Amino acid sequence: MASKVTEAIILAGGLGTRLRSAVPDLPKCMAPVNGKPFVGYVIESLRRHGIARFIFALGYKSETFDNFLNTVLHKDEYVISLEDEPLGTGGAVRLACNVSLSKNVLVTNGDTLFKADIQQVAIFHESKSAACTLTLKPMKHFDRYGAVELDAEGRVKDFKEKQYFTEGLINGGVYLLNVNEFQKKSFSEKFSFEKDYLEKYYPEGNIYGMAQDAYFIDIGIPEDYERAQYELKQGND
Repeated sequence: MASKVTEAIILAGGLGTRLRSAVPDLPKCMAPVNGKPFVGYVIESLRRHGIARFIFALGYKSETFDNFLNTVLHKDEYVISLEDEPLGTGGAVRLACNVSLSKNVLVTNGDTLFKADIQQVAIFHESKSAACTLTLKPMKHFDRYGAVELDAEGRVKDFKEKQYFTEGLINGGVYLLNVNEFQKKSFSEKFSFEKDYLEKYYPEGNIYGMAQDAYFIDIGIPEDYERAQYELKQGND
Protein backbone atom coordinates (compact mmCIF):
# COMPACT_ATOMS: atom_id res chain seq x y z
CA MET A 1 0.00 0.00 0.00
CA ALA A 2 1.34 3.44 -0.91
CA SER A 3 2.34 5.65 1.97
CA LYS A 4 0.50 8.91 2.47
CA VAL A 5 2.29 12.13 1.58
CA THR A 6 2.27 14.40 4.65
CA GLU A 7 4.98 16.97 3.91
CA ALA A 8 5.04 19.88 1.45
CA ILE A 9 7.60 22.38 0.22
CA ILE A 10 5.93 25.71 -0.61
CA LEU A 11 8.00 27.88 -2.93
CA ALA A 12 7.41 31.37 -1.62
CA GLY A 13 10.55 33.35 -2.40
CA GLY A 14 9.46 34.92 -5.70
CA LEU A 15 9.69 38.63 -6.39
CA GLY A 16 6.28 38.88 -8.07
CA THR A 17 7.39 41.49 -10.59
CA ARG A 18 4.30 41.11 -12.78
CA LEU A 19 2.10 41.70 -9.73
CA ARG A 20 4.06 44.72 -8.51
CA SER A 21 1.47 47.19 -9.78
CA ALA A 22 -1.24 45.59 -7.62
CA VAL A 23 0.88 44.54 -4.62
CA PRO A 24 4.00 46.71 -4.48
CA ASP A 25 5.64 45.75 -1.19
CA LEU A 26 5.03 42.04 -0.63
CA PRO A 27 6.18 38.67 -1.96
CA LYS A 28 3.62 37.49 -4.48
CA CYS A 29 2.10 34.73 -2.35
CA MET A 30 1.58 37.15 0.56
CA ALA A 31 -0.71 39.33 -1.57
CA PRO A 32 -3.97 39.84 0.35
CA VAL A 33 -7.10 38.08 -0.91
CA ASN A 34 -10.23 38.94 1.02
CA GLY A 35 -8.13 40.19 3.89
CA LYS A 36 -5.69 37.32 4.24
CA PRO A 37 -2.50 36.32 2.40
CA PHE A 38 -3.08 34.15 -0.66
CA VAL A 39 -0.69 31.53 0.68
CA GLY A 40 -3.17 31.01 3.54
CA TYR A 41 -5.59 29.46 1.06
CA VAL A 42 -2.81 27.20 -0.20
CA ILE A 43 -2.01 26.04 3.35
CA GLU A 44 -5.68 25.36 4.13
CA SER A 45 -6.16 23.32 0.95
CA LEU A 46 -3.02 21.25 1.57
CA ARG A 47 -4.06 20.57 5.16
CA ARG A 48 -7.43 19.28 3.94
CA HIS A 49 -5.54 16.91 1.66
CA GLY A 50 -3.40 15.45 4.44
CA ILE A 51 -0.32 17.69 4.63
CA ALA A 52 0.84 18.04 8.23
CA ARG A 53 4.37 19.47 7.88
CA PHE A 54 5.29 22.49 5.77
CA ILE A 55 8.67 23.66 4.51
CA PHE A 56 8.54 27.28 3.37
CA ALA A 57 11.23 28.10 0.81
CA LEU A 58 11.68 31.81 1.40
CA GLY A 59 13.86 34.58 0.02
CA TYR A 60 12.55 38.01 -0.92
CA LYS A 61 11.13 39.84 2.13
CA SER A 62 11.00 36.62 4.14
CA GLU A 63 10.30 38.58 7.34
CA THR A 64 6.80 39.37 6.08
CA PHE A 65 5.87 35.70 6.67
CA ASP A 66 6.82 35.52 10.33
CA ASN A 67 3.71 36.79 12.10
CA PHE A 68 1.32 35.21 9.63
CA LEU A 69 2.81 31.72 9.87
CA ASN A 70 2.75 31.92 13.67
CA THR A 71 -0.99 32.59 13.56
CA VAL A 72 -1.95 29.74 11.19
CA LEU A 73 0.53 26.97 12.08
CA HIS A 74 2.04 25.59 15.26
CA LYS A 75 5.82 25.80 15.61
CA ASP A 76 6.20 22.05 15.12
CA GLU A 77 4.19 22.12 11.88
CA TYR A 78 6.59 24.14 9.78
CA VAL A 79 10.23 24.95 9.09
CA ILE A 80 11.81 27.75 7.09
CA SER A 81 14.32 27.14 4.29
CA LEU A 82 15.88 30.55 3.62
CA GLU A 83 17.88 31.56 0.55
CA ASP A 84 20.72 34.04 1.12
CA GLU A 85 20.39 34.98 -2.55
CA PRO A 86 17.93 33.93 -5.28
CA LEU A 87 18.65 30.32 -6.30
CA GLY A 88 15.91 29.84 -8.88
CA THR A 89 13.04 27.43 -8.35
CA GLY A 90 15.34 24.41 -8.58
CA GLY A 91 17.88 25.76 -6.14
CA ALA A 92 15.09 26.63 -3.72
CA VAL A 93 13.68 23.08 -3.93
CA ARG A 94 17.13 21.53 -3.45
CA LEU A 95 17.82 23.69 -0.39
CA ALA A 96 14.40 22.83 1.09
CA CYS A 97 14.99 19.11 0.48
CA ASN A 98 17.81 19.32 3.02
CA VAL A 99 15.23 19.71 5.80
CA SER A 100 12.68 17.27 4.38
CA LEU A 101 11.89 14.21 6.49
CA SER A 102 10.10 12.28 3.74
CA LYS A 103 10.96 9.89 0.94
CA ASN A 104 8.46 11.71 -1.28
CA VAL A 105 7.62 15.35 -0.69
CA LEU A 106 4.99 17.54 -2.28
CA VAL A 107 6.33 20.65 -4.00
CA THR A 108 4.02 23.54 -4.83
CA ASN A 109 4.08 27.24 -5.59
CA GLY A 110 2.81 29.66 -2.96
CA ASP A 111 1.15 31.83 -5.63
CA THR A 112 -0.87 28.98 -7.17
CA LEU A 113 -3.88 27.21 -5.67
CA PHE A 114 -4.62 23.82 -7.25
CA LYS A 115 -7.12 21.76 -5.22
CA ALA A 116 -5.95 18.44 -6.64
CA ASP A 117 -6.34 15.14 -4.80
CA ILE A 118 -2.69 14.87 -3.88
CA GLN A 119 -3.07 11.52 -2.12
CA GLN A 120 -4.41 10.06 -5.36
CA VAL A 121 -1.41 11.50 -7.17
CA ALA A 122 0.87 10.05 -4.48
CA ILE A 123 -0.57 6.54 -5.01
CA PHE A 124 0.09 6.85 -8.75
CA HIS A 125 3.58 8.28 -8.10
CA GLU A 126 4.58 5.36 -5.90
CA SER A 127 3.00 2.76 -8.19
CA LYS A 128 5.33 3.98 -10.96
CA SER A 129 8.37 4.38 -8.70
CA ALA A 130 8.57 7.81 -10.27
CA ALA A 131 11.33 10.31 -9.65
CA CYS A 132 8.77 13.08 -10.03
CA THR A 133 5.06 13.24 -10.85
CA LEU A 134 3.49 16.41 -12.20
CA THR A 135 -0.09 17.25 -11.28
CA LEU A 136 -1.70 18.46 -14.51
CA LYS A 137 -4.75 20.64 -15.03
CA PRO A 138 -6.94 19.97 -18.12
CA MET A 139 -7.63 23.27 -19.87
CA LYS A 140 -9.32 24.50 -23.05
CA HIS A 141 -8.56 27.47 -25.29
CA PHE A 142 -5.41 28.78 -23.64
CA ASP A 143 -2.17 30.47 -24.65
CA ARG A 144 -0.71 31.64 -21.33
CA TYR A 145 0.72 28.20 -20.52
CA GLY A 146 2.68 25.51 -22.28
CA ALA A 147 1.20 22.01 -22.50
CA VAL A 148 2.46 18.66 -21.20
CA GLU A 149 2.03 15.49 -23.26
CA LEU A 150 1.91 12.02 -21.69
CA ASP A 151 2.31 8.55 -23.13
CA ALA A 152 -0.13 5.70 -22.46
CA GLU A 153 1.64 4.86 -19.17
CA GLY A 154 1.48 8.42 -17.89
CA ARG A 155 5.13 9.24 -18.57
CA VAL A 156 5.89 12.77 -19.69
CA LYS A 157 6.80 12.55 -23.37
CA ASP A 158 6.99 16.24 -24.27
CA PHE A 159 6.75 19.79 -23.00
CA LYS A 160 5.14 22.09 -25.55
CA GLU A 161 6.05 25.77 -25.58
CA LYS A 162 3.44 28.45 -24.91
CA GLN A 163 1.14 28.88 -27.90
CA TYR A 164 -2.58 28.71 -28.52
CA PHE A 165 -4.07 25.29 -27.68
CA THR A 166 -7.71 24.33 -28.14
CA GLU A 167 -7.24 21.86 -25.28
CA GLY A 168 -4.46 20.24 -23.33
CA LEU A 169 -2.87 19.55 -19.97
CA ILE A 170 -0.95 22.33 -18.25
CA ASN A 171 1.64 21.98 -15.53
CA GLY A 172 -0.30 22.91 -12.38
CA GLY A 173 2.87 23.58 -10.40
CA VAL A 174 2.22 20.76 -7.93
CA TYR A 175 4.71 17.89 -7.88
CA LEU A 176 5.37 14.67 -5.99
CA LEU A 177 9.15 14.49 -5.74
CA ASN A 178 11.35 11.57 -4.72
CA VAL A 179 13.88 13.46 -2.62
CA ASN A 180 16.80 11.03 -3.03
CA GLU A 181 16.38 10.72 -6.79
CA PHE A 182 16.32 14.50 -7.13
CA GLN A 183 19.37 15.01 -4.93
CA LYS A 184 21.38 12.51 -6.98
CA LYS A 185 21.26 14.84 -9.97
CA SER A 186 24.03 17.33 -10.66
CA PHE A 187 22.89 20.94 -10.95
CA SER A 188 24.50 24.35 -10.90
CA GLU A 189 24.02 26.45 -7.76
CA LYS A 190 21.16 28.44 -9.29
CA PHE A 191 18.77 26.59 -11.59
CA SER A 192 15.20 26.25 -12.75
CA PHE A 193 13.20 23.27 -11.51
CA GLU A 194 11.14 23.37 -14.71
CA LYS A 195 13.86 23.90 -17.31
CA ASP A 196 16.92 22.29 -15.75
CA TYR A 197 15.22 19.35 -14.06
CA LEU A 198 11.85 18.48 -15.60
CA GLU A 199 12.56 19.44 -19.20
CA LYS A 200 16.13 18.13 -19.11
CA TYR A 201 15.51 14.76 -17.48
CA TYR A 202 12.05 13.64 -18.66
CA PRO A 203 13.60 11.70 -21.60
CA GLU A 204 15.03 9.29 -19.01
CA GLY A 205 11.45 8.02 -18.64
CA ASN A 206 11.02 8.41 -14.88
CA ILE A 207 9.01 11.64 -14.78
CA TYR A 208 5.26 11.14 -14.89
CA GLY A 209 2.11 13.22 -14.99
CA MET A 210 -1.44 12.79 -13.72
CA ALA A 211 -4.45 14.92 -14.66
CA GLN A 212 -6.61 16.40 -11.90
CA ASP A 213 -9.62 18.43 -13.01
CA ALA A 214 -9.83 20.48 -9.81
CA TYR A 215 -10.05 24.19 -9.04
CA PHE A 216 -6.94 26.07 -10.23
CA ILE A 217 -5.85 29.70 -10.01
CA ASP A 218 -2.43 31.31 -10.44
CA ILE A 219 -2.26 34.91 -9.18
CA GLY A 220 0.87 35.74 -11.18
CA ILE A 221 -0.81 38.47 -13.22
CA PRO A 222 -3.06 41.31 -11.95
CA GLU A 223 -6.18 40.04 -13.79
CA ASP A 224 -6.07 36.67 -12.03
CA TYR A 225 -5.21 38.31 -8.72
CA GLU A 226 -8.43 40.32 -9.06
CA ARG A 227 -10.34 37.16 -10.02
CA ALA A 228 -9.10 35.47 -6.83
CA GLN A 229 -10.76 38.19 -4.76
CA TYR A 230 -14.26 37.06 -5.66
CA GLU A 231 -13.61 33.36 -6.36
CA LEU A 232 -12.01 32.77 -2.97
CA LYS A 233 -14.59 34.31 -0.69
CA GLN A 234 -13.77 33.61 2.93
CA GLY A 235 -15.75 30.62 4.08
CA ASN A 236 -16.29 29.57 0.47
CA ASP A 237 -12.82 28.46 -0.49
